[in-house]
Amino acid sequence: MKKSLLSLFLLGLTQVSFSQVNKELVDKAVAKDNAKFVEIFKDIHENPELGFMEFRTAGIMAKELKSYGYKVIEGIAKTGVAGVIENGKGPIVMYRADMDCNAVKETTGLPYASKKVVKLEGGTETPVMHACGHDAHVTWLLAVAKFFAENKNLWKGTVIFVGQPAEEPITGAEAMVNDGLYTKHGIPEPDYLFGIHTAPIGVGIVAAASGVRMAGTDQFDVTFYGVGGHGSTPNLSKDPILMAASAIMSYQSIVSRGIDPKNSAVITVGSVQAGSDNNVIPETALLKVNLRWFTEKDRQTMIEGIKRINEGIAYSYDLPKEKYPTINFKGWAHPLDNEQKLTKVVRESLKGLVTDPRFLLDETILPSIMGSEDFHHLIIHNEKKDYCYINVGIAEPKRFAESFKEGKVPFNAHNGDFEIDLSAIPFGSKVGITSMLAIFNQ
Repeated sequence: MKKSLLSLFLLGLTQVSFSQVNKELVDKAVAKDNAKFVEIFKDIHENPELGFMEFRTAGIMAKELKSYGYKVIEGIAKTGVAGVIENGKGPIVMYRADMDCNAVKETTGLPYASKKVVKLEGGTETPVMHACGHDAHVTWLLAVAKFFAENKNLWKGTVIFVGQPAEEPITGAEAMVNDGLYTKHGIPEPDYLFGIHTAPIGVGIVAAASGVRMAGTDQFDVTFYGVGGHGSTPNLSKDPILMAASAIMSYQSIVSRGIDPKNSAVITVGSVQAGSDNNVIPETALLKVNLRWFTEKDRQTMIEGIKRINEGIAYSYDLPKEKYPTINFKGWAHPLDNEQKLTKVVRESLKGLVTDPRFLLDETILPSIMGSEDFHHLIIHNEKKDYCYINVGIAEPKRFAESFKEGKVPFNAHNGDFEIDLSAIPFGSKVGITSMLAIFNQ
């Protein structure tokens, strides 16, 4: 990263007002409700829920949206929520926020830190926290929804606010669509889709870049089958742990030797699960695998390469066909590709929110990242597919600068020290309101 860009990330700024016509109205509305939404944020943060378990969070969303006057549909793909208001003739615009948390133990020490422990389907337990900002996403959505319900004179059309489950496993958006979001539940297909994600940079910095911003992804489990036995007689067994270990190392050769070096791709094995005793060779070994890619060709190269490696290992162990490794495909998402015209509309509207135009980052400054999202899967199967997904800084600028110098990442997602500065709540609310008004009135 260039020093000039790094200095921008380190600077940040405090919240500021718009220079547009609705400056005073929006400022007053956000200031009036700020205490309310900060408390909602703290409450959601203290009570995180994993994917498809977001019953409490969904209940908060539904209750709030109903109180604002929205027609609310609950239970979409188990925990999904949608609120709709029709306000005359105009575009149909959907705003989405994800609701789920991470299986991470919180170590921030905040007075509203999560102390929750969740039992998983397999019977194991895990600490959980909002380590990716979805608590802020929900809060921002509610703030925008309240403003839109109270200021119908500023927009015309239909607005839809969606609380989506299970973004972390990359399954929630497809699940909502497959559960009949637009059919059984009667939600209108939007002309435009909009969303915001937290960014580990200073409060007051906004990234609104067009084009391909995030990688495509696949998540799947690989199970190796062997023959269990005593640790003292491995010759009488076929060790699936050794098979899995060989596979982990071999997978990396797919990227290093099978993918064009100019392209970006990642194969990560995030979990290895096998056995329970020191002297027992188990019958199975499980690998949890994640892929990142930007082209379908590279995606298929990795998937087919993994299949061949798995089968080759099974063959080398002289296993029968019925004991060849299996793959259980779970979540997946296409690369996120912000529509250029829509993103420009949003970016132009946000110029009055920053003290320096350099704090409004676009595609000429920001490279695409290997992170992934399923946000756009709410509409990619529709006739209209225009969407814009932006990022808002959530770190207190001085703390971020000091932490960065010390080599710490307390504002980086998916770690136990992840923290959102409370000044990001009103600033993100303003970003959401401004962006949505611009989309309606473009």
